[in-house]
Amino acid sequence: MDLNLGASYLEGSQCQFVVWAPLAECVDVRILDPRDSFSVESAAATISHPEDRLVRLKRADRGYHQGVVDGLEPGTLYVYRLDEKKDRPDPASSFQPAGVHGPSQIVDQRAFRWSDASWRGISLDDYILYEVHVGTFTAQGSFEAIIPHLDHIRKIGVTALELMPVAQFPGHRNWGYDGVYPFAVQNSYGGPQGLNKLVNACHEHELAVVLDVVYNHLGPEGNYLSDFGPYFTSQYQSPWGHALNFDGPDSDEVARFFVENALYWLRDSHLDALHLDAIHGIVDRNAQPFLQLLAQSTHKFARQSGRKIYLFAESDFNDVHYIQPTESGGYGMDAQWSDDFHHALHTLLTGEQTGYYMDFGGLRHLEKAFKEGFVYSGQYSAYRRRRHGNSSRHVPARKFVVFSQNHDQVGNRLFGDRLSTLVSFEALKLAAGMVVLSPYTPLLFMGEDWGERTPFQYFTSHSDAALVEVVRRGRQAEFASFRWQGSPPDPQDEATFLRSKLDHSRRHTGWHQIMYGFYQELVNLRRTLPGLVRPDKQHLEARGVEQDKVFLIRRWSDAGEALIVANFGDEAKTVLLAVPEGDWRRILDSADHRWRGPGSSGPPRFESSGRVQMSLRPKSFSVFQREEI
Repeated sequence: MDLNLGASYLEGSQCQFVVWAPLAECVDVRILDPRDSFSVESAAATISHPEDRLVRLKRADRGYHQGVVDGLEPGTLYVYRLDEKKDRPDPASSFQPAGVHGPSQIVDQRAFRWSDASWRGISLDDYILYEVHVGTFTAQGSFEAIIPHLDHIRKIGVTALELMPVAQFPGHRNWGYDGVYPFAVQNSYGGPQGLNKLVNACHEHELAVVLDVVYNHLGPEGNYLSDFGPYFTSQYQSPWGHALNFDGPDSDEVARFFVENALYWLRDSHLDALHLDAIHGIVDRNAQPFLQLLAQSTHKFARQSGRKIYLFAESDFNDVHYIQPTESGGYGMDAQWSDDFHHALHTLLTGEQTGYYMDFGGLRHLEKAFKEGFVYSGQYSAYRRRRHGNSSRHVPARKFVVFSQNHDQVGNRLFGDRLSTLVSFEALKLAAGMVVLSPYTPLLFMGEDWGERTPFQYFTSHSDAALVEVVRRGRQAEFASFRWQGSPPDPQDEATFLRSKLDHSRRHTGWHQIMYGFYQELVNLRRTLPGLVRPDKQHLEARGVEQDKVFLIRRWSDAGEALIVANFGDEAKTVLLAVPEGDWRRILDSADHRWRGPGSSGPPRFESSGRVQMSLRPKSFSVFQREEI
């Protein structure tokens, strides 16, 4: 089956329809009259308006139904009628203008006028990610409303905008992980036209665009795929219900559905990379698993199109197989989030040790995170009560994405607290330095660059009252191991959503403005200071002195050498450190008055004969460059 799934608009007022529906003996396309008031939940089996058309599709191999229908234009609404009984939206719908229970709409993706023909993407080495939730990033909550903010994002030095999922979800408020139409762009955000405008504008600003996609489950409300075919299996359970069928009978077509979805985003929406949500929730015992097929297909498309395209994996397994090359037995993903780096840094800054944080808390954990990527590489985890992970020692640094905040680590706190509300301003700068100046690919969470204080809470707008109650109870149970006091905000309450919107005015005032400038300075150092320019952990030394809470990082290349000395303690320290011989000049001190700190306590330059005595302010760090001889 070489034809694209869904409704593909052709020349001459024709549209090609392809749907996988092995459970249906016959499938008709029902072309709706614009005067119809249609909802799947109330649709009758009979045509509701005399101007509606029914066109029978031809059944093909493996349960596909296909056909070309004349006399159609972009904007036409349609549904599939299964066995002359059920009317259902298209599983591969490009647009659901009336939401998850409404009809699908024909979209002509070729009609959009792109101006990014010369854009070929950026190297993975150059990625600095900025994660955004479309609905809360601006007051309007749309794709187009983000465009005026691209200048400020680019000014930080960020090179890639990462969008949380935009596949059609129920209602107007959602994180996006309850999407049920993987090909359809959320109507309340601006649909496919709005997304294309944003991507095109990003490329004009030389920003790559990454999209979060969810291939481990689909949301419960508006999920009609089981009427078409065995998309799900009862053999496995996921945290979100029945798992997707990636290894049972007919699973090849399920894999094809999601591989084609990935190619659709890359080809038709010109996206540069995909972030694969929680792939540890995918159960697939095939010798050629879906994720491997996905990586092969996307990389083949990248070669054919001459573009730089990447897959970023999110996994709770600490398993390097996801990011190892296929020829080495891996899945061939390009990079993976490192939660361990976050946990090691977060516990040092906040002192929290409940939930999964119980496995962290020492400088030795951050030291290993800097040296290897994963902290847990096969040893016993007290939180999991079993061994966890495998070694990432030989994995290139560019293959790890690190952060001090992201949507999960903020939003999955009881009250959605940002780090800016948990630690001091000095500690916030320290967190920024550890992430941006690490050897890994940095990710910033929207508003982090100016120390935003509004929470990012979990919100929904389901229409099913029973489902709303299930979500509320599940949210409460989720926090049990952290022993946080209180009840989480009601996800269904619109106030929870509104409370989570950014306040962009803060970026221009007080210490928020200082923080924004500090991030700019850090990113500039990462891009220009010899020793920090390339993501490389082979030319790196990381050493923690537990009793003094002092952390030393040395990075070097043929072009030069950099030294970062940090004090994670709450008191000023004067320590004797082993520092390579030479003349060293201070490039940045987070405690400097310029950055609204208490003032630098160490010398602006020093000469080392192998050991150096250094004074450090609490929760501060300094960056030094070795002068050329």
